[in-house]
Amino acid sequence: MWKQNLRAISAILIIWLLAVPALAAPLEFNMPKGVTEISRDVYDLHMLTFWICTVIGAVVFLVMMYSMIRFRKSAGAVPAQFHHNTAVEVVWTVIPFIILVVMAAPSGKVLIQMYDTSDAELTVKVTGYQWKWGYEYLDKGVSFFSTLDSASNQARQLDSGIDPATVDHYLLNVDKPLVLPVGVKVRFLFTASDVIHAWWVPAFAIKKDAIPGTFTEAWAKIDEPGTYRGQCAELCGRDHGFMPIVVIAKPKEEFEVWLAEQKTKQAASLPAQGILAVH
Repeated sequence: MWKQNLRAISAILIIWLLAVPALAAPLEFNMPKGVTEISRDVYDLHMLTFWICTVIGAVVFLVMMYSMIRFRKSAGAVPAQFHHNTAVEVVWTVIPFIILVVMAAPSGKVLIQMYDTSDAELTVKVTGYQWKWGYEYLDKGVSFFSTLDSASNQARQLDSGIDPATVDHYLLNVDKPLVLPVGVKVRFLFTASDVIHAWWVPAFAIKKDAIPGTFTEAWAKIDEPGTYRGQCAELCGRDHGFMPIVVIAKPKEEFEVWLAEQKTKQAASLPAQGILAVH
């Protein structure tokens, strides 16, 4: 009997050792950590949940494999006759309850932070259109449309003869990116002019619906200068897949210079109005 148990345990250990390299491999398809405090908190919650589920799954499957090998019919095992086990039922009820309670506190804290748009230094109104984005820096006199860049737009046309692989950031580039300052809490107001859209930038952990006739809110405080890309995440019509999002984060001083330049250009070319300028 001990030889059978030894073989069962050996088989389980071999399977487990084969699985370890896969768990240790780089998580290339995992959620990005992002460049905001909220995005990192969301990532940490995601990984905590992931490893809890991994441990639960490993325990369950190890017990299943051990049971199937140790108590197989060919080894002479006879099935027990019983209806339930109170102790086991209590354990598998109490443990998930404890896990949910432990997860509720950090999850609730992050959720509250995500909705706290108070004390923002800059507010940007984001309007979804079929099929582009409108950005308005409230109280700054700067507004513009952001559409798919011409290189991607040409390559996506039927029989264009252009290899999409030769286009930088194919379908993920725009003619006018949204420019934001680093280290500044930016409040976003989302709405739409026609149908429901969704503004999604993974690096900020922001995915908000833009709904006609109402506003939704989010905020971000970007830690690092750089270029961050996203897409519309709500099926909004024929060209839904061709309205990307590009955000360029600049140091605060460079952002102020850029904002002043844009304000001067728009004041010189259009009457001062509190609405989006026609592209």
